[in-house]
This record gives sequence, structure tokens and C-alpha cells, in this order.
Amino acid sequence: MRHFSTALRPYVQKRLEEIREADILVGIPCYNNEDTLLHVVQSVSHGIFEHFRDYRAVIMIADGGSTDDSRDRVVEFQVRPWQEKLVTVYRGVGGKGSALRAIFEAAHRLKVSACVCVDSDLRSINPGWVKYLIDPVLDQGYEFVAPVYSRYKYDGTITNNIVYNLVRTLYGKRIRQPIGGDFAFSSGLARHYLEQDVWDGDIARFGIDIWMTISALTKGARVCQANLGVKVHDAKDPGEALGPMFRQVCGTLFSLMEQTEEAWLPVRASEAVPVFGMEQTLSPEPIQVNQARMVKEFQEGMRLFGPVWKELFSPEVFGDLERAYALDATHFLLPVDTWVKLLYELAARYHGLRDHRMKMLSVMTPLYLARVASFINRTREMDNAGAEAVVEEQAQAFEEHKPYLIERWKRAREGNGALEKALAKD
Repeated sequence: MRHFSTALRPYVQKRLEEIREADILVGIPCYNNEDTLLHVVQSVSHGIFEHFRDYRAVIMIADGGSTDDSRDRVVEFQVRPWQEKLVTVYRGVGGKGSALRAIFEAAHRLKVSACVCVDSDLRSINPGWVKYLIDPVLDQGYEFVAPVYSRYKYDGTITNNIVYNLVRTLYGKRIRQPIGGDFAFSSGLARHYLEQDVWDGDIARFGIDIWMTISALTKGARVCQANLGVKVHDAKDPGEALGPMFRQVCGTLFSLMEQTEEAWLPVRASEAVPVFGMEQTLSPEPIQVNQARMVKEFQEGMRLFGPVWKELFSPEVFGDLERAYALDATHFLLPVDTWVKLLYELAARYHGLRDHRMKMLSVMTPLYLARVASFINRTREMDNAGAEAVVEEQAQAFEEHKPYLIERWKRAREGNGALEKALAKD
């Protein structure tokens, strides 16, 4: 694999030299998003014009080699006066991380005061998003701004059941959307990101969002959140489409836990993170989920991977899995405490294994579906606010059980022989 010292192509570097400096950069990573990209660019351009017309702004589309008409449509679009537009195909490993690397480089070269990144598949973005994300950086000196969305109770299940809980517990900050795709940061933080040696691996492919959040936290950056309202995107039934994302997110998180253990091991409590942006809470549209299918896939997973799970988890956790296996969809329950210990044991096992790490994660998807199915049963009659309270209860359980994680983590190298054999055989 070829290593690139920069994600910027020569013509982009030359154009940045001609622009010299800017106050604001808005970066949009893109790949085959011709149905939504133009709307995103229009909203960004109007947002800059409405709220920051006295600032010099650059809009940069970092494309992954789209085979549709994404780039052509944006090239033809006229941004508002006093705005610059750059459309480029980045260099490097294919993935969102490489696109953001190009944006980080542009922010650093232009010496911007604030940089914003927004996804290219958004249907609900409006000009206000630009203001909500940029204001905390320009006006209040925050270095990293994470998004807060109004989401339907069964949207964002990986965030609700895994990522929010772990980031809050490990690093002590209650960032509600640690893998949200829309955020802002300072030029100094962009430079910090660029200095990290991650651009030839998984971070460059699919782990960039959680890596950015955790890197900001471990650096000690001032962080806040921006309420952006409802996020409309192509939401998916977790029972049908989120298995690969589950494995990618867990693999990235567990690897980052290893790299940052000196930062998270001493943390014993979490604190709220300031929220700016929209003051009202909006109601998102419902999404359809197939809870019965999730239970069925968990039960099939028990039949296929039960011997591996038995070696992987403690007798207490595996016993709870066996009890859940016997339940039908209507009465299905995987208790919160079981889920917390399961994830902590999984993280510790990942830490302890030298081989078969990704193979271990590949047989875990049915367990994630089991937790989502249980969450659906618990919140079926609740509105979104009630379901959010359940998410907060779960997050508190993660914090309370952190000593369990630390104990397991510190002796993660012990007793992995049987698990290694089971994974090799599976």
C-alpha cells in the first residue's frame, strides 16, 4: 500500500496557496452522494452568508472518487459572494478518515479560526447548523464541538447502547453523540489530529469520528455540544444493516482503549458537557424495526457460537445469555447489568488476545441485537423522552460497574488459551 505524506493533490495545494488565509473552513467528505450533496452545499453556503458574511470562508468537498455526478453538480453550483469553493479527490486510503485528513490539512494551511465538517448524506441540514457549530469555537474558545440530535428512540442504537456509555464512563465527559458526523473544531486541534500516525490504517477507513472525539478528550481540549435538532438521514433497522458497523465501532473503541489507558483508568465519574444551539426539542419521524428478527438472530447465534461465548464470558454472563435464549420475542430480556458486564468482558478479552481479535468481534453481532431487542421491549410504550431516560439509566450502570472493567482489564492476559482454540476452530 502506498503511503502519502499529504492527502492534498498538487492543484489543491496550489489553490490553497493562492487563497492564503481564511477565517472559516467547512469540509464535506463525500462519496457517491449526488442525491443529497448539493442540498448540503447550498445549506452551508446560505448559512455562512446569513451568519458569517463578514468572515472569509472556504467550502471544501473532499471526495473519495465518486462514480456518480456528485463532483460535477457541485462544480457547477455557485456559492454565495465572498466564498471560495474547492472540490477535490483526496489521496490515501479510501474512507472518511482520509477525506477528513485533507480537510485538516486545508484548515491548518489556511490558518482558520474555526473548521466545520458535515456529512454529505444529510437531508435535514439547514443554514442554522453552520451557526450552531461555529459560534462556540469563534465566540467562546471551545476547541471541539460535538453534535446533539433529536433522534427517534430506535435510531442510533450503537450510540445508545455502546458508544455513549463507554466514552462517558472511560473519559468522564457526557458527550451524547461521540460518533456524530457533524462537528466543529479549532485550527489547533486540526494540527493535533494531523500529527498523529493513523492515516494508513482503520482510522482512515472507518474509525475517524470516534477517534476525533477521544483524541480531543485525551488531549484536554475544551469540548461542548451543539443541539442541531432533528437529523434526517437514511436510517436503518439495526436488525438488518448495522452488523458491520457494530464490529468496526467496537474494534476501534477497544483499540483506542489500549492506546489511552493511562487517561481513562483513573477516571471515576462523569460530568455534563455544555450544550448550545437550538433551544427547543423537535420530534423525529419514527423508523420501523423488526424486533422479532433480532431475537431470532440472537437465538441462531447462540446455536452457532455458544461454545465460543461460553469460553469468552464469565459463567454469570453466559448463564444470563442462556436464560435469555429461552425467552420468546414478546418477553425477551437481556438485563442492563448483564449487558454492561458483557461489554466490559469483551473489551478485556480483546485486550488480552494476540490473535483472532476481529474474528471474535465477528461472532458478537447477535449479542448486540439481543440488547437492542431488550431495549425495544422496555421502551415500546414510551415516547422518545422516556426512552432517553432509559438510556441515561444504562449509562449510569456503566459508570457504577467501571471497577469491574478495570479488574478484568488488568488481568486480561490470563486464561486465554481455551478461547484462542475455540476461535481458531470456529
